[in-house]
Amino acid sequence: MSDDSHEQNGHENVPSRQRRRFEGISSRAYEHPADRSALVALRKLSGFDTVFKALSALLPERSLRLLFLSDSVRVSDAQFAHLNVMLRDACHILDLEKVPPMYVNQDPQPNAMCIGLDEPIIVVTTGLVELLDEEEMRAVVGHEVGHALSGHAVYRTILLFLTNLALRVAWIPLGNIAIMAIVTALREWFRKSELSADRAGLLVGQDLKASMRGLMKLAGGNHLHEMNVDAFLAQAEEYEAGGDLRDSVLKILNTLPRTHPFTTVRAAELKKWAESRDFQRIMDGHYPRRSEDKDTSVADSFRQSAASYASDVKNSKDPLMKLVGDIAGGAGDLGGRVRRGFGGFASGSGSPKDPGGSTKEAPPRDTEDHPDDENPNGNA
Repeated sequence: MSDDSHEQNGHENVPSRQRRRFEGISSRAYEHPADRSALVALRKLSGFDTVFKALSALLPERSLRLLFLSDSVRVSDAQFAHLNVMLRDACHILDLEKVPPMYVNQDPQPNAMCIGLDEPIIVVTTGLVELLDEEEMRAVVGHEVGHALSGHAVYRTILLFLTNLALRVAWIPLGNIAIMAIVTALREWFRKSELSADRAGLLVGQDLKASMRGLMKLAGGNHLHEMNVDAFLAQAEEYEAGGDLRDSVLKILNTLPRTHPFTTVRAAELKKWAESRDFQRIMDGHYPRRSEDKDTSVADSFRQSAASYASDVKNSKDPLMKLVGDIAGGAGDLGGRVRRGFGGFASGSGSPKDPGGSTKEAPPRDTEDHPDDENPNGNA
C-alpha cells in the first residue's frame, strides 16, 4: 500500500489516501491484448530503439519540448503543486523510476497527451484541469503515466509526425495514400492503447466511480448533477447493439479518423475490465513483472490478441460483427441476412407483393418431380 509519506526514487510522494503500490509491474499487466501484441513485437525487433532515436532529427520532438517550455507552465512544487503530487504518486504506484516532466497548456478543450522519443513528457490542458475534481484528475494523470510506462509516447510522436507529413505530401500522387495507410493502422493501434491507459489510470486512482465520472465529463461537461453513470453505460450498449448494417458501416467510418475510442465505449470497456478476474489478480499482487519482459513470447502475445478479437466478434451485439460471426460459423441465408441488415434495400427484387402491399410467398415447387419444361434456360 502507498504510505502516507515516503521517499521514492529521490522524490517525496504524499498521496491523499492509501492505495496499493505495484512494485516492478510490467505494462503487460494492464495492456489491451491488441496493444500488447504490437508492443511486444516491436520491442523484440533488434535495433528498434536505435532506429527510432535516429529519427529524432526528423521528428518535431525538440521543437515540441521548446514550445511547451516557452509557452506552457511546467508542473512542480512551485507551480500546480497539487498536480505535481498526483504525478509523483502515480509514478510511485506504477513504480515508474523517472518522473516525466509535466506541463499545463492554455487550451479550453479538455485534453491530455504523452509524447516524446528519448524521454516522455505529459501535457494537460487548462480545460481538463478546470473540468475534473481531484480523484478524476488522478485517474487522468495515471492514464498518462501508463502511456509512459508502456512506451506509447514514441508511437504517439510518430503518429503526430506522420499525420503532419501526410498533409504536406498530399499533392504527390499516391504519396498521401501510402502514408495515410500507415496512419490508419497506427490509429487503430492507438485506440487500443487508450483502453490500456484507462486501465492504468484505474490502477493509480483505484476509484472506478472517479474514472467513470471523468469520462462522463469529457462527454457532457461539468454537469454531474444532470448525468447518471448507469444511463451513460446504457448509451454504450445502445451504440453497440442498435441499428442495422448501415449503422455498423457508419460507426467504422466515424471511428477511422479518431485516435481515441468514443467515451461511452471507453467507460463500458473499463467497467468490464474492473469486474474481471485479471483486475482482481493485479489488486491481489499477482501480475507480470518488468524483469520478465525480455522472456515474453511474441507468438503468445499474438495468440492472445487474436483470441481477444475473436471474443469481441463472438460477444458483440453489433449487426456487422454478428454477421461476421455467423459467416465464420457457417450460417446460411447470407444474402437474405445482408438485405435485411441494410433495411430491405433489395425488397423490390424480393417476393411478389399483393395489391395491398403485403408480401406473399410463392408456393413451393418440387423441382425434382416437376422440372421447369416451359423455361429450360431458367430465365425469369
